[in-house]
Amino acid sequence: MKRQITFAILLISSLGAFAQGITKEDLDKEIKPLTQKINSLQSENSNLNSEIGTLNSKLSNAKKCIDSLRTKTQDNSHAITQTANQLGLQIKETGDKNEVEITEVSESLSKNSLYGIIGVLLAILLSGLLYWLLSKRQQNDKTDFIDQLSKTRSSIEESLVKEFGKQTELMDSQLHLIEQQKTTIQETPMAEPDHSLALKVASEINLIERNINLMDSKTKGLKQLQASVGKLKDNLSANGYEMPELLGKQFHQGLKVIVTSSIPDENLEKGQEIISKILIPAVMYNDKMIQTAQIEVSVGY
Repeated sequence: MKRQITFAILLISSLGAFAQGITKEDLDKEIKPLTQKINSLQSENSNLNSEIGTLNSKLSNAKKCIDSLRTKTQDNSHAITQTANQLGLQIKETGDKNEVEITEVSESLSKNSLYGIIGVLLAILLSGLLYWLLSKRQQNDKTDFIDQLSKTRSSIEESLVKEFGKQTELMDSQLHLIEQQKTTIQETPMAEPDHSLALKVASEINLIERNINLMDSKTKGLKQLQASVGKLKDNLSANGYEMPELLGKQFHQGLKVIVTSSIPDENLEKGQEIISKILIPAVMYNDKMIQTAQIEVSVGY
């Protein structure tokens, strides 16, 4: 406002100074642009006053918002402080409670652990004692079982020896028939001998010998049986029949036998072949083969 007054005074003074030499038309020409400028300035001033009022209103509203936010911030800070105090108290109470519970659990676990260790040691001790008792009993039972098996085997072998003894007596009578047949052949040289009885006796001898090899050498009556078998073989030999000893001999391809089976044997050297069983014995009559042996061979690997 002061600017406008000052400008007007200057304007009047200028007009007074130059009024004497300026005509009315010139004066109008000079005043008219000034008047327009004054009106423009007044319009701008009015717009500025309006904008200032708007800014003042916005500032006032902003101040109110700031005051409201400050109040809310203070309230929130107070609430946070109060909540923090409550949480701290609760945490402390919970910590104290947990500490007490942990102490109680720890003491309980210590006792339970001690009882558990004692229980495990007792279980191990009882298990060891029970195992020792069972082992001792099993050992005794095993010994008794083995003794019983040994006695049973001895009894069976003794019974077999008796039966084979009776069989040798029967074969001895059959050998007398072979001797009579030999006498008949000598009287009639053109007659062909019948070897069936001799082959039957040879097979029976082979069966007895095969069983003897499986028996305990201390079996009662075994030596007498072996002597009887030897006597039978001697009587066969006296009548011209021979039974070659093949059991336990080395097998080779040139041997005149029939191999029925080959069994691997880890106790033999690799490639070694031993006759381990005679199924049908070889029989010679007057140095001539009348029956080919059938054998089983054990092979080393």
